[in-house]
Amino acid sequence: MIHESSYIDENVVIGKNTKIWHFNHIMNGTIIGDNCSFGQNCVVGPRVKVGSGVKVQNNISIYEGVEIEDDVFLGPSMVFTNVINPRSFIVRKDEYKKTLVKKGAAIGANVTIVCGVTIGKYAFVGAGTVVNKDVPDFALIVGVPAKQIGWVGIAGNRLIFDKNGFAKDEFGEYQLDKKGSKRDVAVLRLYSK
Repeated sequence: MIHESSYIDENVVIGKNTKIWHFNHIMNGTIIGDNCSFGQNCVVGPRVKVGSGVKVQNNISIYEGVEIEDDVFLGPSMVFTNVINPRSFIVRKDEYKKTLVKKGAAIGANVTIVCGVTIGKYAFVGAGTVVNKDVPDFALIVGVPAKQIGWVGIAGNRLIFDKNGFAKDEFGEYQLDKKGSKRDVAVLRLYSK
């Protein structure tokens, strides 16, 4: 379903059951998977890859250099960048930084993602956060700049760990693996499904 007010350039692939609502522009060379939804007033591309099951809320631009994996949620008016040091009078199209949002991540409303970072699988970025470094899988981050305040499971709920470092939700059991003695280098692993 593509609303009549939206523009789709040539050489665009749009998967089955994807809905593109009012006032969108999907640019040349973009690939969008199945079962996605794009709210109103979005610009995608050129040459952007969006996985399947992705929900893109209103007022979002996904620029060249950004890749979105399956089942990602992008909240209203969140922002991607693609150049570290933009100047209107200098063309830097050859300096685009790759930004990757991995499977199942959720990005809240009005988040800014500085280019060149990776948002881990099933990570949860709270509304208004400014992300300027990589985010681990399952991390819960908030603030300006982003700071990790906990862990979430696949369902997006904050995990509570037992004394052995295990937690579970309806999707599986998780183990907190502390590498060395520093808490800030802990890694959360999906232990079983």
